[in-house]
Amino acid sequence: LKMSWFWFYLPLHLLMAACLCHSIKAPTTSSQQSFKTDLFNFYHSLILADGKETTVHLLKDIPKRYYFVMEEGRALAPFTITVTPCDVPIEWSILVHKASASFLGKAAQGDHDTQEVSKSQKAPSMVSTIFNYKGNSVETYMGMSSHSALYMLEFLSTERDTHITVYLTTDTTSGHLYPELPMDPRIDVIGIGHTTVTLTWKHSPSVLQHRENIQYCLLVNEKHNYKSLCAAETAIRSSGMKLPPTLALSLSPYLLEPQQVMILSNSELSIINKVSSGEVRQICMGTKNTYTVPNLSPSTQYYFDVFVVNLLTNASAAYTGTFARTLEEPEPKVMELKDGKVIQVVLDGKNQKFYSLQYQARHKKIQFTFQLCHGQVQVHIIKNGKTVASENISGLRYFSLKGKLLDTYLVQLRSTEESNSSVKVQVSSHFHKPLFPLLPESLKIKSFSKLRTCNSVTIAWLGTQEESKYCVYKKRIEDDQVWVELQSADRCSRPESRHKSEKVLCKYFYDINLQRAVTTETIKGLDAGTLYLFDVYLFGPSGIPVRYHSKVVKTRKKC
Repeated sequence: LKMSWFWFYLPLHLLMAACLCHSIKAPTTSSQQSFKTDLFNFYHSLILADGKETTVHLLKDIPKRYYFVMEEGRALAPFTITVTPCDVPIEWSILVHKASASFLGKAAQGDHDTQEVSKSQKAPSMVSTIFNYKGNSVETYMGMSSHSALYMLEFLSTERDTHITVYLTTDTTSGHLYPELPMDPRIDVIGIGHTTVTLTWKHSPSVLQHRENIQYCLLVNEKHNYKSLCAAETAIRSSGMKLPPTLALSLSPYLLEPQQVMILSNSELSIINKVSSGEVRQICMGTKNTYTVPNLSPSTQYYFDVFVVNLLTNASAAYTGTFARTLEEPEPKVMELKDGKVIQVVLDGKNQKFYSLQYQARHKKIQFTFQLCHGQVQVHIIKNGKTVASENISGLRYFSLKGKLLDTYLVQLRSTEESNSSVKVQVSSHFHKPLFPLLPESLKIKSFSKLRTCNSVTIAWLGTQEESKYCVYKKRIEDDQVWVELQSADRCSRPESRHKSEKVLCKYFYDINLQRAVTTETIKGLDAGTLYLFDVYLFGPSGIPVRYHSKVVKTRKKC
């Protein structure tokens, strides 16, 4: 690394002086004590804490240095340094002052970017580099020092501002801050489905020793693998989301952002983060080392990372990530439509998949008829591979199409609501024999407020130029039932499914002049201050009814 040796020597000599003052056991004068205190206060932010994980923020192209001292009186004193990049690759080095000429060390994890200087190499300068590394992997250096030594760590980010974590310890006997990984830290994919992937991995030795304080957490995303949990959390934050630190690991009751969904089931915590590049899921499953990831999208590549986490310290170690592609979704079954036959299709609102119907034309002109029974439905009609009609339907909808004999039509239906929807479908080449009745301009029922009494209401609806049968039904309901009744109404249901007591009357009417094709009806014998649901059914030549939009009216309480 490029650095100014002047600025290295100056703090080194001051720190060495301070360290010597600190190690002298003889009494000191007040002035000496004051000097030592001021010196250590000045360099306090630069001295690396022993036995504690330190977060270091790096500015682009600006080196940052930390120091630590190996004290005298400890023969072959061991120490380890673990550096975790939380974003982009960084460069970092360990340098030692020449005064500590006897040292030896080795990198815990070999890497082609790692260089090591043995104790037999004598650098001509006052400072020797004993280790350096460039990359974004978690890297640990283990070393031994046989004399009092002053070490410096220098960190540099050349891509952008970032942050890292650094852990130094000189006590290698009291256990590990980071959970241990097994000898084989790979994640194995043992099962792949259309929407699931099953993973397994070898147990961490830490789980076997401290089961109550250790757990596994899985990260699933569609972008790439992450080499540390720190890097994963940074990536989620950079997507525009405020992710609470170790949210999925500590199981703390943080308030979630609007883009987050928390799911807790079967002692497993799942955090689903909605980011611009897709979902990022964090799943913590205790000490189970086999897990089936559910609710994935078919034919999609996912990346899986497993972290073993110490719940007491929130420190984690990463297994070697893997990836897998879910199986392609099977081709949906296509149902054949027969000329003139009516079928009713129920569409799953949760999956919102297309339901396919196929028809081969036996005439040049054909007509598709759709009657929406419940919910909201999107319709696509494709002729010989080309879309000829596409829209969201409501009520009754006709599509009259022209083509050639034996043209193939594919009808695709999909619910646009989360709840289930249903629709009736018919295709026919016999225009002179319509299945459904001729419809008026509007299927709304109107009530007249001024004509309401305590025991009667007056309603009106539009008719057509064709003489048709209209039947009126009423139903008494409570105030809290209005929304449910209107939302759950099956507009394809026949009046025969209703209780006989709900039938009010049936009548025939029509008018050649559409402006006068309106009829009214006064329904009597009602209770005062009561809500009623009114329905009108229109019957055509084929006998198949069309239901008008339900109308709720309340009788007057006092008259």
